[in-house]
Amino acid sequence: MSAPDPDDVRRHLHAEREAAQARLASLTGDFDAVVAASLDSNADDEHDPEGHTIAFERSQIGAIVAQVRRHLAELDAALGRVDAGTYGSCEACGLPIAPARLEALPAARRCILCAAR
Repeated sequence: MSAPDPDDVRRHLHAEREAAQARLASLTGDFDAVVAASLDSNADDEHDPEGHTIAFERSQIGAIVAQVRRHLAELDAALGRVDAGTYGSCEACGLPIAPARLEALPAARRCILCAAR
């Protein structure tokens, strides 16, 4: 199994990072809109049988924002591993991570066997 080309990996990780940043910007806008709606509304949404509460929506968007931020941090760490020459090697056992796993999870730190433990 040959090592992935570092330039191809960098391009792929940067593309993933740009997509994640765009999603974060969109979610941040959604979050701001929900907060603004709650400030402009006198409605008692806590007792509205027709839909989710504003607090629920705010919490849900906040959780997704945190998830995207963690993904960005993982992508940054993967770029650091590319620069260090360790990208594609399992941090636990040192064996190569399968290309299919890296394709599905470009920021993967562990091979499938170590990840399953």
